[in-house]
Amino acid sequence: MKKISKVNKEDLSILFMGTPDFAVNSLKMLVDEGYSVKAVVTQPDRPKGRGKKLLPPPVKVYAEEQGIPVLQYNRVSREGLETISELGCNLFITASFGQILSRKLLALPEHGTINVHGSLLPKYRGAAPIEWAIMNGEEKTGITTMYTVFEIDAGDMLLKKEVPIDPEMTGGELFERMAVAGAETLKETLEKLTSGELTSEPQNEEEMTYYPMFERGFGKIDFGKSFLEIKNLVRALQPDMAAYFEADGQKIQVYGVNKVNNEMDAEAGCVIAADPKKGLLVQAGDGVLEITELKYPGKNRMEAKAFLRGRKIEAEKL
Repeated sequence: MKKISKVNKEDLSILFMGTPDFAVNSLKMLVDEGYSVKAVVTQPDRPKGRGKKLLPPPVKVYAEEQGIPVLQYNRVSREGLETISELGCNLFITASFGQILSRKLLALPEHGTINVHGSLLPKYRGAAPIEWAIMNGEEKTGITTMYTVFEIDAGDMLLKKEVPIDPEMTGGELFERMAVAGAETLKETLEKLTSGELTSEPQNEEEMTYYPMFERGFGKIDFGKSFLEIKNLVRALQPDMAAYFEADGQKIQVYGVNKVNNEMDAEAGCVIAADPKKGLLVQAGDGVLEITELKYPGKNRMEAKAFLRGRKIEAEKL
């Protein structure tokens, strides 16, 4: 364990890097606590929705409301090095930024780069730790503040804060809880830095696990898996993504499942029933499950039984 040199709060000049709602809480904390945030770096505006209208990242929206200069780069390490160097910030803080920082960029701030990571490191390194924790059936996760190095989530740890995962919690609900915990942990980290009480600790590489960001098409339900594995997938990917199955040439998203029984009378994926009275029943790897809520392409989410009053699922196997 290494003691970190004290830094006076009034001497800190911060560059904040973040993109989604998760990062807004941490940026808001910095503003509310009176830290000097010289600028914010975030991802470029992206097209969203049916109309593909360009929309700004949540961090940009908040920063502009506060009058904080905003810099946007597709690749900050290539495009922003000179501008960021000229800012002269002595501490970088990142929270769900979404880009890898180069060695040259990481060498700029005198007091290093502190990252707010959404797991209890060294477990769940990678870009999607919150969703993976739910998919793997974890009962708890947490926040780790750490120093960023030129290796994914491998820097020395500063503080940790545990966050419980409720059995029915979705990915979106956990994100909200983690965003609050992230801001709280960052606040405590900076308080210890400015009081001279902060220490760092190397990660135990033998305990390290890594989970990547999802590739295109991720989320398709494998009905050969257990009910619990399928349920965890369904809840982990809500609301920004969704688990899905394919039937009759359509990709149908799933938002709710229940266990019906432990019977194994058919091959996994076989449709046991698909009618408004019984609902949509499918053979899983350890029994029959009911798909209770789904979304057909171009339609709103709805209960499966209501869906089946107006449409049929002809497929015999999903």
